[in-house]
Amino acid sequence: MQFAFNDEQQMLRDSAERFGAEEWNAAERLKRLAEVGEGAAQRWGKMAELGWLMLPIAEEDGGLGGGPVEVMAIMEAVGRHLMTDAYVSHCVLPAALIAGGGEHCAALLEKVGAGQVRIAAALVEEEGFDIASISTRVVADGDGFRLTGAKAHVEDGADADWYLVSARSAGTSGERDGVGLFLVPASAEGLSVQRFRAVDSHRHCSLALEGVAGIPVGTVGEAAERIEAALDLAIVAHLAEAVGSMEAAVEATLDYVRTRQQFGAPIGSFQVVQHKVVDMSVACEEARALMMVAASQLAGGGDARSLIAAAKVRVAQCGIAVAQQAVQLHGGVGTSEELIVSHHLRRQMMLDLSHGDRDYHKARFAEMTR
Repeated sequence: MQFAFNDEQQMLRDSAERFGAEEWNAAERLKRLAEVGEGAAQRWGKMAELGWLMLPIAEEDGGLGGGPVEVMAIMEAVGRHLMTDAYVSHCVLPAALIAGGGEHCAALLEKVGAGQVRIAAALVEEEGFDIASISTRVVADGDGFRLTGAKAHVEDGADADWYLVSARSAGTSGERDGVGLFLVPASAEGLSVQRFRAVDSHRHCSLALEGVAGIPVGTVGEAAERIEAALDLAIVAHLAEAVGSMEAAVEATLDYVRTRQQFGAPIGSFQVVQHKVVDMSVACEEARALMMVAASQLAGGGDARSLIAAAKVRVAQCGIAVAQQAVQLHGGVGTSEELIVSHHLRRQMMLDLSHGDRDYHKARFAEMTR
């Protein structure tokens, strides 16, 4: 397909590239990963100054009203430089989930755009990735609501100030009717947060809720469509991140095979190595094409659900294959913490799981196209 960024989108992409090169230089990556607190907060503040945090927020909520293509321009650089600053989890996804959700949501979005508040979506339970497969319950309590249940995995939730929790007011697990969204502050009474660091160094958490007070987003029990649409936007953003990471892994591998000597010659001169690098490059082009089609169709307002599910599966396959090949061509040293290709592999593995793994999206695609 024919695709090109317009001038504003290209400027945004260039800005993200400069930020990534300055803040996430590969030589200083381990130092950046050790930073929790002030260093991460300073980077988040810089992202706010650049206007990134306001970008995905709708204009009626005080944002810039950027769409999937604008977010894609940023996320390619996020993937290329392996930034762990959770742009999708703390900005893109929450902005889509609470857009038009009421005065309280609008006030929070203003703080999100200013870099003052981080919100994480707590949607996944032990039952699986399906948005309707939830058992967390919500009951009315006077003028408010109380939530009880558990969330198995909150992506990038360890440093969140608020959680967007899906809970059921009616029906049983698997039914879309009765699923609602509720805002819960991280300091809420009855909320237990178990924080952990994943293999890609992102900081996630799990939640346990015991009668926790929650603020409803939109109409109680009618959030399934809102959640599904927001997750599709987040998936497309992560497709761009995966493509950026893949291309960076190929570039690092090309640099290595051109300089690594074996039998008196660069290993890049060996035909078998050349074939492997070509396969990696073809996989990158395939993933990029799928990403562009998915982002363009979603931006155009068409029904892109089946396309996004298919792209999620194939880009994950390409991403993991490329990263594994990059590690293999580097040899044993490719698995070390000090070499960037190992970090690309770990991130590709986690992107595969983000918002539903390949098996889940294969089943989702089959259900929508049969």
